[in-house]
Amino acid sequence: MINGLSVAVIIPALNEEKAIGRVLEDLPSWVDEVIVVDNGSTDRTAEVARKHQARVVSEPIRGYGQACYTGVAHACGADILVFIDADYSDYPDEAARLVAPIAEDRSDFVVGSRVRGSHARGSLTLQQRFGNWLACRLIASFWGYRYTDLGPFRAIRASTLRALCLQDRGYGWTTEMQIRAVQKGYRILEVPVSYRPRIGRSKISGTVRGVVGAGFKILLTIFRCLR
Repeated sequence: MINGLSVAVIIPALNEEKAIGRVLEDLPSWVDEVIVVDNGSTDRTAEVARKHQARVVSEPIRGYGQACYTGVAHACGADILVFIDADYSDYPDEAARLVAPIAEDRSDFVVGSRVRGSHARGSLTLQQRFGNWLACRLIASFWGYRYTDLGPFRAIRASTLRALCLQDRGYGWTTEMQIRAVQKGYRILEVPVSYRPRIGRSKISGTVRGVVGAGFKILLTIFRCLR
């Protein structure tokens, strides 16, 4: 809890047994609840998460946005929601950078920017860099807000997220969140965060199919938001 506001961390996870424990160990002690959404793992992800005292919720319907949506539904008592990946590419101990501006009533939505922060060599692939650049450029062109990243490490006021009424249940979840926040005039802030190579192989950037599918979905989300 920070400034009297409760904080829930939501971690969508799919076959991350080697990384999830590291993520949970590094989360700050002021986090009130940690929800790991097991998105159909076939390994020991759920077991490892429970051993680290996380609340594990099963979501068999695949999709990054679907997992996040389910996590939100189970964090009904939290004032601030933090989203972080389960692959240990983000630095969980940097969560205060994202939560503090909301807790201090300086922002409603905070995006951790890997572009503005420090990222280790090999942590962001060429495809990720280009995809981020293109998506952010389109958002700036259509809505006039200049993001630098679509980073998964982010925090948002729970009431703000509910008001956004996000529809995407796939890779477009983060993009839609950023666009809707601009459209509705919420106070948005980008803060620099650190980034490192993930543990294990990425389901998205690690395959051609994943890169193409995620890129298409992000672009589709942007153009759908124009309607």
